[in-house]
Amino acid sequence: MKALILVGGYGTRLRPLTFSKPKPLIEFANKPILWHQVKALVEVGVTEVIMAISYQPECMLDYMKELEAEFSIKITASIESEPLGTAGPIKLAKDKLLSDPSQEDFFVFNSDIICQFPLKKLLEFHRANKAEGTLMVTQVKDPSRYGVILFDESGLIKDFIEKPKEFISDKINAGLYLLNKSIIERIPDRPTSIEREIFPKAAADKRLYALMLEGIW
Repeated sequence: MKALILVGGYGTRLRPLTFSKPKPLIEFANKPILWHQVKALVEVGVTEVIMAISYQPECMLDYMKELEAEFSIKITASIESEPLGTAGPIKLAKDKLLSDPSQEDFFVFNSDIICQFPLKKLLEFHRANKAEGTLMVTQVKDPSRYGVILFDESGLIKDFIEKPKEFISDKINAGLYLLNKSIIERIPDRPTSIEREIFPKAAADKRLYALMLEGIW
């Protein structure tokens, strides 16, 4: 199984820390965030991780070699010549993601996410629903700062509301996804937002589900 980690962001909210290193290499519990993510992916059976890179690629490429050696996993780079948003990097890495025809699904992580990584539960839920995509969602105190997600008791996503002024929901996108390869065909060959352009279309086709993320985020 494969995973793609979106490591292209500039980490503006973490400056000045990110002036000298990319956001995924900022440490959490004495290890880079990226280390925790790769460890969780290996534990659920992922054998190849693709890093979608646009910022400070030299730092990332050096650390990729360390991770490969430590976890005995294949790690490759997909380097953007221009920022492609959150969906464009998936389309750019299409050949890498689809190189094994027997694999139907792949994980996608935002590179600044730290949680308990319940990936086995996510995998089981996604496949039980035959979903095109499953998003992990988390609960926040002030949803007006985010885009919120509306979904029913089964987890089927009904709608996305961007930064609501009145309370509608307190569930937001947690930045961890399990996607079927079919979703790649929805992504155009240009910079694209998966949250604003791709997920709403999949939800309209009743192919997108949400799973609650418990614990820290």
